[in-house]
Amino acid sequence: MADIRNNSKLLELKNISKDFDGTRIIDEMDLYIRENEFVTLLGPSGCGKTTTLRIIAGFETPDVGQVFFEGRDITSLPPEKREVNTVFQKYSLFTHMSVEENIAFGLKIKKKSKEYIRDKIKYALKLVNLDGYEKRYPDTLSGGQQQRIAIARAIVNEPKVLLLDEPLGALDLKLRQSMQLELIRLKEELGITFVYVTHDQDEALTMSDTIVIMNQGYIQQIGTPVDIYNEPDNAFVAKFVGDANMMDGKVIDKAHVEMLGVSFDCTDEGFDPGSAVDVVVRPEDVVLCQKGEGTIDGVVAGIIFKGVHYEMKVEAGGFDWIVRSTKSTEPGSEVGIKIDPFNIRLMPKPASDDEKSIDEV
Repeated sequence: MADIRNNSKLLELKNISKDFDGTRIIDEMDLYIRENEFVTLLGPSGCGKTTTLRIIAGFETPDVGQVFFEGRDITSLPPEKREVNTVFQKYSLFTHMSVEENIAFGLKIKKKSKEYIRDKIKYALKLVNLDGYEKRYPDTLSGGQQQRIAIARAIVNEPKVLLLDEPLGALDLKLRQSMQLELIRLKEELGITFVYVTHDQDEALTMSDTIVIMNQGYIQQIGTPVDIYNEPDNAFVAKFVGDANMMDGKVIDKAHVEMLGVSFDCTDEGFDPGSAVDVVVRPEDVVLCQKGEGTIDGVVAGIIFKGVHYEMKVEAGGFDWIVRSTKSTEPGSEVGIKIDPFNIRLMPKPASDDEKSIDEV
């Protein structure tokens, strides 16, 4: 897997492995994170992403491997001595303390002056758009406001890295979307590095500079949101990030692939003729046309209105295609299917049953 990022490493994990109760949670992970980068660890529950975050924070120690910060080995450094702060899904605010007391907690431990603490509280509350909330208590705040206070408490300590473990999971959809934009703004204004954990693909695609796809303790792919979506490295990534039409295929030559018994034009190269491949076509890349004018014919089996587009199921070649379009086509209509060769993505088949198990959702 080619790494398209430059080498300005702020944080680096080398050959990290971690077991719990005899089960391998992270397996020989290598990962680096750049300064002022928004990196999202994305994957299903149990894939190792939260454990990775806790190892960065110092709450867990790897069984094997090292953690480096600005080139220094911090593997054994306790959490309070690392230049990182963590915001958890459960914000862990002190309910018996006011907002200003919650924010000041870490600064008081560091024995900062009263003037310094007062200025930092004012700065942090302004940054998270909660001026005037100093005397309020957490149980009088909404979920979104509590989340902002938790972030304010973290940033007053001036961490170089802010770790966020599914902090928006408990919020409703509209508030979650609003907070996604707030986090992007904060990252730009603060100029610090964000490492964000989620299983929500939309969150990852919306906020990230770089997405790290994980499954079963392994990194499946690292890339920009555009690369992850348009150029998945394997079947797991293609199915986990967005919807996909996934089919078995066989390479005919460098410009053609056979799937569903039909030859389709394609542009992916590097495969030998006769190679078995997985073929991915995104729903929005499937174009419906008149019967007989496409590469394969089918019948519209169902349609759902999604607000900005229609989602249709089209039965063609013994396969149920997912099709997205701003134009509706009535169920029962006979149609043709066209796909731009550039939008047909070929991926090598797993080489073994072990590899296949990693690629399954």
